Amino acid sequence: MSSRSDRRYLIVVGALLVQSVTIGCMFSYGVFFGYLESEFSWSRTLLSSASSIAFFCMGVLAIAGGRLSDRYGPRLVLIFTGVCTASAYCFMYFLSAPWQLLLIYSMLVGIGLSTHDVVTLSTIAKRFPRRRGIMSGVVKVGAAFGQITVPLIALALIGSYGWRNAFLLMGLSAFVLLVLAAWLIGIKPAGAQSQYQTVSEKPGLDFTEARGTRQLWTLCAMQFLFFSSLTTVPTHIVPHGMDSGMSAAVAASVLSAIAASSIGGRLVIGMLVDKIGVRRGFLISVVPLCLSLVSLVFIQDPKFLYGFAVFYGFAHGGLFTVVSPTVAEYFGMKAHGVIFGTILFFGTFGGAAMPIVAGMIFDEQGSYLSAFIVLAVMSVVGFFLACTLSPPQLQKKAVIA
Repeated sequence: MSSRSDRRYLIVVGALLVQSVTIGCMFSYGVFFGYLESEFSWSRTLLSSASSIAFFCMGVLAIAGGRLSDRYGPRLVLIFTGVCTASAYCFMYFLSAPWQLLLIYSMLVGIGLSTHDVVTLSTIAKRFPRRRGIMSGVVKVGAAFGQITVPLIALALIGSYGWRNAFLLMGLSAFVLLVLAAWLIGIKPAGAQSQYQTVSEKPGLDFTEARGTRQLWTLCAMQFLFFSSLTTVPTHIVPHGMDSGMSAAVAASVLSAIAASSIGGRLVIGMLVDKIGVRRGFLISVVPLCLSLVSLVFIQDPKFLYGFAVFYGFAHGGLFTVVSPTVAEYFGMKAHGVIFGTILFFGTFGGAAMPIVAGMIFDEQGSYLSAFIVLAVMSVVGFFLACTLSPPQLQKKAVIA
């Protein structure tokens, strides 16, 4: 393996680390729900609002993060957002009032989340022009690894040191790991300008041109519909499992089962989009999402939540993997970061609203049933939109070897 290739794979390691730490910490928030509810007597609507505000901030800032990465490169952007992520979890040690949760914690987490996909996956798309799908899938496996391990680590830390110290230890660890990851992903392989940025079949669209296409707005609508499930389920599945009779540890294992299944979705969909195209990759991801959410409406015995986790997890992994290669295939690499960020921005409207709505539904009805029905309907609408996808007409140009 050449030194140039070695350096490219260091970038992959850095991207994996960003995904694992950032998403792992985000997923662990659901584990803290019961402890914060018991300590402060706060409603689930309030607790859900913290993650929803964070997701909304992520979407708003993802556009800026993508633009800054396109212009200045990933390293400094990721160092800044990594420090914000670490600070958010350290701050929770001092938590005492709702405004602190909703303003300080949510804002810092939102800043941290704003670049974990846009910057890492855009960098991977630029460095691996012929294998964008599979390499995006490999990087997103880092997110799955974080989803599996960090909630369980958080649960163990809470049991040993209490929830405040658990937050503090997570924040300090995140600081070290995310700064290291930013340094790795900021490496520029020798010859990257000549070899990696000129190997392209399409010149690509700038953001103004992309904004005039039907495809961009279809992808934005799809992200809105799908992101509603992809944030609500991780936020509420642990408390839902506990409400159904599971212990905290067993309910957390359902979340880990989702993450484990998502590894298959990330790798399978990543390989498929390189071979059969992104539209079919989207459809293969969406079908199990629809099936799993419909089944969730009817599940009575909590042990069947593990079956739900298998199908939902595959879809979850696939849908988080397929978007970046879709942007590259449909719009080229000219403004990949800002286009990708725009799609995520629209997704976060659903991602921010639905966890709050689900919490309100539970507080009013004592059940998540109506929320699950809404998510199932949204996923079906998203499936029909995915059926309409087709690439915009981009002017071809010769491949430069």
